[in-house]
Amino acid sequence: MKIGLGIIGCGLIGNKRAKALGSSFKLIACYDASKERADRLAKDHHARCCSSASLLLRDPTIQAVVISTLHDSLAPLTLAAIRAGKHVLVEKPAARNARELLPLLVAAKKERVQVRVGYNHRFHRAFRKTREILDAGKLGSLMMIRARYGHGGRLGYEKEWRADPKRSGGGELIDQGVHLIDLARWFLGDFREVDGFAQTLFWKMPVDDNAFLLLRTARGQTASLHASCTEWKNLFSFEIYGRNGKLHIEGLGGSYGLEKLTWHRMLPQMGPPETKGPPETKAWEFPRADDSWEVEMNEFAKDIRLHRTPKPGLKDGLEALKIVDTIYRKSR
Repeated sequence: MKIGLGIIGCGLIGNKRAKALGSSFKLIACYDASKERADRLAKDHHARCCSSASLLLRDPTIQAVVISTLHDSLAPLTLAAIRAGKHVLVEKPAARNARELLPLLVAAKKERVQVRVGYNHRFHRAFRKTREILDAGKLGSLMMIRARYGHGGRLGYEKEWRADPKRSGGGELIDQGVHLIDLARWFLGDFREVDGFAQTLFWKMPVDDNAFLLLRTARGQTASLHASCTEWKNLFSFEIYGRNGKLHIEGLGGSYGLEKLTWHRMLPQMGPPETKGPPETKAWEFPRADDSWEVEMNEFAKDIRLHRTPKPGLKDGLEALKIVDTIYRKSR
């Protein structure tokens, strides 16, 4: 039997979620502050439109909810859904700061519901293949990560909700930077030392347009991360260095370029890895459409049916936001 689902927030991401339900979920109802958006999504998916979020959460045929609103309402709506006994997939970053997430962890444990944080980058094809290689131990012990993620904004970007700290909680660090933090934590674990700064270099707005992070684990593994909205050619680059070589993920599809993974294996005699053919270098390209949303929704369904703790879940969201909070505090 399909799991009854409600969607709160019917913008771009809400529509992506609705298109990625697969065989596990049935969209029952949706709500958005814009009735026009909610009506359109409901009509497209043969669901109904609710006049309020609270009305949707009272529906007994809905077992799970996707929260895909602006940052300032993510935590309050997720808390309301938890208290209504619903399982939740809340879009990243799940809140504007770590403090807002704390009541959610307590409530989710009390109500015994599963809460997943929507860090969909973990489920891109290149990252799924990366996880497979690392789990097999083929890269050896991991030493460091170097990653960059950026776009160039658009005309009027400084007037959008992302540029309003009351609604967004911050700028590029909390927008795209949290994806890099989450991925780095996924591979290296928790970071004991957090340093860096967020600054505004180009856009005339009260939030950051660039963030530079240097993170270190208790074992001395380091992650160097840079998130930017002054990247005039959209860029995604994520490099993982092990003792036996490195993995390099590039592109996310679309304007970020072809998604691909290259495995550079260190030669026994050291020196630069070979660049021509196996076995020293191996590459995969993923030209097909991004299926990360569908894979993530399938994992959410398994969370619910198996009563398992979601990964990434609220604890992962909390740890990422603690790092964001630290960088903003240092930058002030």
